[in-house]
Amino acid sequence: MFELTVVNTAIKETLAPIYTLGLAALLFGGAVVIAKQPAMGQEAQRILMVTGRGTEAISATLAQVSLGVEVQGRTAQEVQQEVARRANAVLAVLRGREVSQLQTTGLSLMPNYEYKENRRILLGYIGRNTVSFRIASDRVGPLLDAAVQAGATMIENISFTAPEATIAAAQRTALQRATQDAQSQAQAVLSALNLQPRQVVSIQIHQAAPPPRPLAVRAATMADSTPVVSGELQVEASVTLQISY
Repeated sequence: MFELTVVNTAIKETLAPIYTLGLAALLFGGAVVIAKQPAMGQEAQRILMVTGRGTEAISATLAQVSLGVEVQGRTAQEVQQEVARRANAVLAVLRGREVSQLQTTGLSLMPNYEYKENRRILLGYIGRNTVSFRIASDRVGPLLDAAVQAGATMIENISFTAPEATIAAAQRTALQRATQDAQSQAQAVLSALNLQPRQVVSIQIHQAAPPPRPLAVRAATMADSTPVVSGELQVEASVTLQISY
């Protein structure tokens, strides 16, 4: 137990005409910490900071697909011609299925070497042409089958997302839930201490679009009818409130 005793009252009387202090003595490990109270007519602003979080699930109704053709051959010319033929056939299928945001994402032609007994031997050439596009997620499976039949040999990546308007609406809902969560936390703390909130003095918002949900598919392992399940995306947001009390 610590005991705080005023030994010389004369010191206290001498200081009184100069200024008046309200002293709060806090004992931590034997040290006395003296905090100055606000001057008369002023009131200290006490702040409680809380962070609330909210989520909203949305259906992944769009698929972002990347696929292409790869050809190996003896000469650069024959490889390039075969890549062009197959790529045009795949593009015809894609355009017939009315995909959106169709664009070429890769085009390459390179020599294929074999290294044997410290020698580099030219075996031929490898050509690739890849494209990306968007399509409704419930139409992905049949489209992949048709693209492979047309000549596609690579399905590099599939990821799922949602229309921008749907994501924006989900972000607003997540923000509302995050704000309500923060308010609920603040009320619980202040009520436990028999205190009342006064006003919100600061608001910080943190939100992000949901990352695309990836799905890897390889043409060599696909069944006769390719099953693709898109699932849901989680939209998250957080709100930090500073509340005076």
